[in-house]
Amino acid sequence: MERVYNFNAGPAVLPEEVLLEAQADLFNYKGMGLSVMEMSHRSKEFQAIIDDAYARVKRIYGLGDDYEVLFLQGGASLQFLMVPLNFAVEGKEANYINTGQWSKKAIAEAKKIGKAVHIAASSEDRNFAYIPRSWQLSDNPSYLHITTNNTIFGTEWKFDPDIPEDIPLIADMSSNFMSKPIDIQKYSLVYAGAQKNVGPAGTVVVIVKKSLLEKAIPGLPTMLDYNIHAKNGSLYNTPACFIIYMVGLVLKWIENFGGLEKIAENNKLKAGYIYDTIDESNGFYRGTVDKEDRSLMNITFRLPSEELEELFVSEAKKNAMIGLKGHRDVGGCRASCYNSLPLKAAKTLSEFMKEFQRQHG
Repeated sequence: MERVYNFNAGPAVLPEEVLLEAQADLFNYKGMGLSVMEMSHRSKEFQAIIDDAYARVKRIYGLGDDYEVLFLQGGASLQFLMVPLNFAVEGKEANYINTGQWSKKAIAEAKKIGKAVHIAASSEDRNFAYIPRSWQLSDNPSYLHITTNNTIFGTEWKFDPDIPEDIPLIADMSSNFMSKPIDIQKYSLVYAGAQKNVGPAGTVVVIVKKSLLEKAIPGLPTMLDYNIHAKNGSLYNTPACFIIYMVGLVLKWIENFGGLEKIAENNKLKAGYIYDTIDESNGFYRGTVDKEDRSLMNITFRLPSEELEELFVSEAKKNAMIGLKGHRDVGGCRASCYNSLPLKAAKTLSEFMKEFQRQHG
């Protein structure tokens, strides 16, 4: 069977090697006579699966014993609530840098539960076409929260915010998690939905400093308390067992690929093919964000008319390329080039874009 090139923003493309290994384990996991989806989360076999995924996250990011790794449910959207609930202490302000739709949702959740919120910076003045280079923290911040990649508008942080060491830096990294090396020590908490770069939808990976956990607000509802999940090894309740298994396989694939350095090199090549085509089109394709802040994961662009955009998406699908329609809130086109997207897919899209311009430009 010929597989299409999948440019969807998430759930997104997975490595073929991972899918084939999972296919075998789906019916008979390691000769056990049952599916990986059927085993008890209290079994030693599943404990080995979650321990392996835990160890791979730590190894890939070079995490020491001062960090905890959690596999939780509810996606990044539940983290929008859990972060302020656990760490926005009374008498201090939860600081946010607003760079798009997901930042706005995180801010809204903090406000819903009555937390004092301070917007340290925002790029909404230009429809989120850039990443702010300066910000003004409140007098007494609980933390600073950023969204490192803007899936909808197509911007990405290429640097870490420079803030005082005693202020926790918290990041929603859902759409560029594990896509490049980062200085993880600068972050007190990172969370990411798995469905972009490290697995199917159904779990969120949380990396959190143990020193931050010690400062968490006590007495919270059980399932919203990071410390409960940490003390129970992400097994307080039945976790998303199959998804965690899949995350482990994708993390193994990342390590076999050469780690984050090689992953980043490949991602730059993929994005380069498409951005070069946009920039060399004499305005037929128009990027929507400042060049220095372009995302390597989500490439957004417009064509001369909405009719041409619809035709572009339709013709691309006929050529086995799917998921190129822009987000419903902004329109246009979007090519999501996550880790698992083959280099050949980006080359093929670039060639298609050039041919489409020749026919309709």
